[in-house]
Amino acid sequence: MEFHLDQAIEVLAQTPGVLDALLRGKSAAWLHSRKSPEAFSPIDVVGHLILADTTDWLPRAHIILERQPTAFAPFDRFAFQPIIAGKSIEILLTEFADLRKQNLQTLSRLNLTEDQLDLTGIHPEFGGVTLRNLLATWVVHDLNHIQQIVKTMANEYRDAVGPWQAYLSILH
Repeated sequence: MEFHLDQAIEVLAQTPGVLDALLRGKSAAWLHSRKSPEAFSPIDVVGHLILADTTDWLPRAHIILERQPTAFAPFDRFAFQPIIAGKSIEILLTEFADLRKQNLQTLSRLNLTEDQLDLTGIHPEFGGVTLRNLLATWVVHDLNHIQQIVKTMANEYRDAVGPWQAYLSILH
């Protein structure tokens, strides 16, 4: 499938609702579960997505559109801790939904053309990347973290499913 902005927005707009359905009302045991000590928990993922929506996607898009010749600032993917500190999942989900709505409104107001989608910026690790690459990555980043949450939660019942583990590919 080729990248189309309207199709990207379909996924980006629905991510907050997906996360809400998965996480709202869940106990701390579910929200803080991890596959390993250094892995993100579901609540960490929400904080990480808020951080990325605040400091990464649109700020980098603006850098590309303004044709700034400097590299993007590095993204500290672990800088979400202050964002989630002391907040309930309900507050975080609402914050994320509001932020995403604002960001998609801003994105829509840009009225991006195909030529603009081909403009490039400088990633600190990858070098030249297009606005199209950046926006496609935003979509896949959302999907990646939804998958991460689901796999982490499923893993909590890895042993409880007993012999059915052999048929549950999410546990492999």
